[in-house]
Amino acid sequence: MKFNAVYYEPDSLNYPLGRQLKETFGDLPWIPIESHNRIEEMQKKQNSEFGKMKSNLIVGIRKTHKYTENHKVSDFLVPYTSSGCTAMCLYCYLVCNYNKCSYLRLFVNREQMMDRLVRSSLKSSAPQTFEIGSNSDLILENTITGNLEWTIPQFAERGKGAVTFPSKFHMVDPLLNLNHQGKVIFRMSVNPQPIISKIEFGTSPLEKRIEAVNKMCEAGYPCGLLIAPVILVDGWKELYTGLLIELKDKLSSKMKSQMFLEIILMTYSYVHRAINGDAFPNAPDLYDKEKMTGRGRGKYCYRAEERALAEAFLREKTAEILGNVPILYIS
Repeated sequence: MKFNAVYYEPDSLNYPLGRQLKETFGDLPWIPIESHNRIEEMQKKQNSEFGKMKSNLIVGIRKTHKYTENHKVSDFLVPYTSSGCTAMCLYCYLVCNYNKCSYLRLFVNREQMMDRLVRSSLKSSAPQTFEIGSNSDLILENTITGNLEWTIPQFAERGKGAVTFPSKFHMVDPLLNLNHQGKVIFRMSVNPQPIISKIEFGTSPLEKRIEAVNKMCEAGYPCGLLIAPVILVDGWKELYTGLLIELKDKLSSKMKSQMFLEIILMTYSYVHRAINGDAFPNAPDLYDKEKMTGRGRGKYCYRAEERALAEAFLREKTAEILGNVPILYIS
C-alpha cells in the first residue's frame, strides 16, 4: 500500500509496533503531531482534497478505551487498533464522526488494548462477543500492521467468548492457518458489483469478497455476511436479487449451511453530501428527497414506508433464493 507521508505522535515510537512502522515506511516523510485527533493542517484542507488526504497514514496512541453496549452480533463495541480507512465509500459512517479527516489512523498500544479486552472477557459469567472492527477495516489494516495475525492467537489463547469484525476486503490468506479456536467471527460485507464499482471506491470486488469468506469458512472461522448498506437506487430490486443469486451460486456449501445474515439500510448525511459533491463530482448523489427523511443531526435515512417495503422484499427474496439462512436483523 502506498502512502505519501506519515503523521505521527512522537511517543508512538516508544512502542514495538511504532518502531516497526517507522522501519517499514522509513523512506516517507515523518511529520510529528501533538495528537492524532487534531492535525490542523488536515482540518484546514478543502473537501475537494478528501481523496488525497486518504493517502496519508496517521500513527498514534489510542487514549479512549470506552466499551459501548451493542445488541446485534456483538455485546460490546470495542475501540481497537485503528480507525478510519483508505477506501472511500460514498456513504461511510466514519465520515459522520471524523468529517473529511476519516483517513487511516493506526494505534500502536495494542498490548494495552488486548489486556483490557481479555480482562473484560473473563469478567462475565456468560461468554460475550466483542466487536473490534467497528471503526476501521481490520483486514485492510492487517496488510500494514499484521495486527490480526497478532490478535487472533492472543485472544484465542487468553480470552473468553469471541471477537468479531467485518470487512470489505479479500486479503485473508495470512489468517487461514492461525489457531483461532473458533473464537473469531468473520463477517464479509457485500453489495451488488455495480454499487461496489460506483459507490465503494477502493474496496475489493464482490467476487473476491465471496472467495475470501469461503476461505475463512473452510479454515473453521464462524462466518456471516452483511448485506450493507442496502441503497435504494433506481433498479435496486433487480440489483439485490442479482446479488442473492450470485451468493447462491458462488458461496461454498459449507458457508451456505452455517452462515448468518445482517441487513442494514443506508444512513446518509449532510456531511457526506458536502464532501462527495466536492471530492467526487461525477459520482452518484445518494440523497433521495422522495425516499429519505431527517434522522438526528444532519443525517438522513429512508422513510418508514420505504424501509418496510425494502425489508419485506429482502426477506422474501432471501428465503426464495438462499433458503432458511437466518437473518439476525434488518436495520
